[in-house]
Amino acid sequence: MRSSIFWNLLAVTSLAAANVLPPRNYATHDYYAIHLSPSTSPLEIATHLGVAYEGKIGAIPDHYLFKAPKQDVDLVEDAVQELKRRRRKRDVAVEPHPLDAIRYNKKQKLKPRMWKRSVLDPLVTKAGPPIGDAVSIQREIANQLQIEDPIFNDQWHLFNTQILGNDLNITDVWLQGITGKNATVCIVDDGLDMESEDLKNNYFAQGSYDFNDHVDQPKPRLADDRHGTRCAGEVAAGRNNVCGVGVAYDSRISAVRILSGEISDVDEAAAINYELQLNDIYSCSWGPPDDGRTMQAPDALIEKAMITAVQTGRGGKGSIYVFAAGNGAASDDNCNFDGYTNSIYSVTVGAIDRNNLHPYYSEQCSAQLVVTYSSGSSDAIHTTDVGVNKCTVQHGGTSAAGPLAAGIYALVLETRPEVTWRDIQWLTVMTAVPFDQPSDWAKTTIGRTYSHQFGYGKLDAWAIVEAAKTWKLVKPQAWLYSPWMHIKKDIPQGDTGLASTFEVTKEALEKANLERLEHVTLTMNVQHTRRGDISVELISPSGITSHLSTARRDDDFRGGYNDWTFMSVAHFGETGIGNWTVIVKDTKVNEHTGSLTDWKLRLWGECIDPSIQTLRPLPSEHDDDDHDVITTAPAHTTAISIPSTTGIVSSNPTDHIDRPVNQKPTDTPSSTAAFEPPVTVVPEPTPSATGTPESFLPSPFPTFGVSKRTQVWIYGALGLILLFCASLATYLYLARRKRLRNSPRDDYEFEMLDDQDDDEARQSVNGAASGRRGKRRAGELYDAFAGESDEELFSEDDAEYRDEIPEHEEFDEKLALRGDGSVSDLDSGSGSGSGASRPRR
Repeated sequence: MRSSIFWNLLAVTSLAAANVLPPRNYATHDYYAIHLSPSTSPLEIATHLGVAYEGKIGAIPDHYLFKAPKQDVDLVEDAVQELKRRRRKRDVAVEPHPLDAIRYNKKQKLKPRMWKRSVLDPLVTKAGPPIGDAVSIQREIANQLQIEDPIFNDQWHLFNTQILGNDLNITDVWLQGITGKNATVCIVDDGLDMESEDLKNNYFAQGSYDFNDHVDQPKPRLADDRHGTRCAGEVAAGRNNVCGVGVAYDSRISAVRILSGEISDVDEAAAINYELQLNDIYSCSWGPPDDGRTMQAPDALIEKAMITAVQTGRGGKGSIYVFAAGNGAASDDNCNFDGYTNSIYSVTVGAIDRNNLHPYYSEQCSAQLVVTYSSGSSDAIHTTDVGVNKCTVQHGGTSAAGPLAAGIYALVLETRPEVTWRDIQWLTVMTAVPFDQPSDWAKTTIGRTYSHQFGYGKLDAWAIVEAAKTWKLVKPQAWLYSPWMHIKKDIPQGDTGLASTFEVTKEALEKANLERLEHVTLTMNVQHTRRGDISVELISPSGITSHLSTARRDDDFRGGYNDWTFMSVAHFGETGIGNWTVIVKDTKVNEHTGSLTDWKLRLWGECIDPSIQTLRPLPSEHDDDDHDVITTAPAHTTAISIPSTTGIVSSNPTDHIDRPVNQKPTDTPSSTAAFEPPVTVVPEPTPSATGTPESFLPSPFPTFGVSKRTQVWIYGALGLILLFCASLATYLYLARRKRLRNSPRDDYEFEMLDDQDDDEARQSVNGAASGRRGKRRAGELYDAFAGESDEELFSEDDAEYRDEIPEHEEFDEKLALRGDGSVSDLDSGSGSGSGASRPRR
């Protein structure tokens, strides 16, 4: 015991100095992530379980890692369940136990690598001759900024000399001296070549770590470890004579290496918020496979790491996460099937090419906030590559779009370091530029234009930096959760969808301290024999439609959705008051069918009163386990006909900005700007919504003041109770009949004694026996074996003993009262045949 405590203390001391977990060997040991109550020491749990304490898991409060020699069982979970079992059987006292401190535990395992969201190297060709005036302007800017980098002229995403306006609109920001100073972008990827002449001056070692090889320097070590270096060059390639320049070429650049091998949730959680007080922005150009079949979300441990970062990172202002939307559009993939890109804590960035066209690979979804430039139309992003002085002209995919956004946010942080993670999202919404491409552009209630294909438009560096200068910071985050809406109805196939509505009242929002919306999430359960046939839409009270789920041709999974959470950013600025409608469709008419089980709505946004608003508690893995809670205001559900539409509009959006190169937007948005309240669209009230519940039985039966669904449960329960009682009565009656048939008491019953004989009997037992008991029938003694035959009492192996059992007559004689008032050996309990007797009672 003392030795174990000593080594655990030694481990704690060394880990505190290193600030990282030691390397792990999954071939020889098991590892357990455990969340403990704040008052519990991890050393106490380690000693109780007989495991070794490894250290804290990143910055997540009260989360620790333990290890034990490898075995087939889940040591921690088995101990927790055994304690629960013993308590149920009252084997242990109810008083507090050390294992009660465990709030979450999970045995770790290695998982496959995430996909890098780059695409095959495109064939790069010249876009055409540059426009003479644009070339002159570009050269003048380069001279003013002393940019001598050899490929700067080819970096069309920074200054496009072929197509005016199709760039980041960034050079005027640089001319103001805003170049990313004092901001740090962490590239979470496959490493960073810190020896590159283009990156070494901006490399920030203190914010970097290699979680694949568990060493300090996240250098590229594999043949394909070049993705992170390319992304880093987009952000912070220095102004020198090597390659080109980054968007924030004076920012610090750090790296966390996780994509070069299998890692566990513990490593990913520690990586995703590594040095969260030093790293400001985490650029993540990766995710689950973009194959049109995968549906994957981060583990609860990783979600906790992100929440910890947005609540405590950057001194409480919140870390900023940028995720590439994904490259699976050609496979019908949708970024709402990716739990990283559809997180409310992520800025999800899609891609457009140098012609403002939608490239074949860039996914669309209601969680996508914005787009920016990447490969397509025979060109790509020109940036740094692995090597001392090496460049590439072939960086692409949404992998290349995400880091450009991260670099722009570094410029924003230099301008206004106090902006929060949610201010970054608001600034993006309010300054993104819609453009002249057909899509499902729709005007929102705050005058912005949204498309599932392009988000709120393309990032404009000048516009967002200018807006940040005078931006009024948003108030803390508040939220409202609906109860689970229990539907359990079949989904019609084809254009007819199953619609379900839930009303959010002004009073409910005020009670939740929620003023205006930012994110909307919908968690749902759908049973289906082919998941790829399902589509889901969410219509807000203002009539804004979010396409949460779209059909996927290659998704043959036979399990539907299981507690899956979709997210939408299309409702920024709405009040949320009114009916929210969920429409589920089975898009294919075929042999595959399904049903909607239940759904739950969550609204997230700006609070009303900051003085009473608290931080969101860290979620647990059981947050969605309350499916059995029956809401008193059930959703109204009906089948409605929904014509198929392409969702493409040919006209220009009404607030389209045709911006010549480097033209400054005239309006500077502010979070305090007035916006028109949304028009509340309320469907006609249904009988269940008018306050008069319908009954599914004739009028004599009461409704109990509840809905028909609840009445079905009540009457069903009553019916089951009555059926049980009737079955029990029948069983008891038949059992008695059977016992009476098998009982020999009618054939071998003693005759009743007359009064005289009765007096003599009482005298024979010296007054010790009752006269009433003297009338007892011998058959009642034989009933000790009633209902059991010889075959039931003895198996075939005991047949040799059956001859020793007396026939009824002999058996009854042995049971007869002796003259001295005692009973035979059978009744004495001896069973030895010794003839010992006891007074009859």
